[in-house]
Amino acid sequence: MSLSLIILLGILPLAISYAAASDLVSMTISNRLCLSLIATFALCAALLGLPLSTIGWHLASCMLVLTVSFGFFAAGWIGGGDAKFAAAMALWFGFDQLGPYLAVAGLLGGILTMLILRLRAHPLPALAEQWPWARRLHAANAGVPYGIALAFAALLLLPETAIWHAAIGG
Repeated sequence: MSLSLIILLGILPLAISYAAASDLVSMTISNRLCLSLIATFALCAALLGLPLSTIGWHLASCMLVLTVSFGFFAAGWIGGGDAKFAAAMALWFGFDQLGPYLAVAGLLGGILTMLILRLRAHPLPALAEQWPWARRLHAANAGVPYGIALAFAALLLLPETAIWHAAIGG
């Protein structure tokens, strides 16, 4: 099995899943994780011999999402970790799959937000009161861990990306 396949089938899904779990329990997605996703893309692109023009377009999609998402962060609509994570994932998707990725992430984020707001309307179960992350998530003034929606959308749509097809030879 090639290193690019190991990255795409193992390391990348684990890193994306870790981002979702981290956002759930701590409402943070680390800078180190986002930088690792970027570095892993660079390694994978090099291993696959992606043309520089293709890499450039992927970088452009990353910068566009970073710019827009940091505007959202400045407005208080999303967290900084979510903004960086969305940009790192945009690097993997490029413009070819960016629209579907953002649409699915938006849909999943809306469902997640409605679910959390609905759960907040009810008392936290006694067992969950012992978990600091559950109390934080249940607090009326808390945000929504949108990284979960970004991660699930990424996991659903990664097999549609050009880099995935290049790695599996299809």
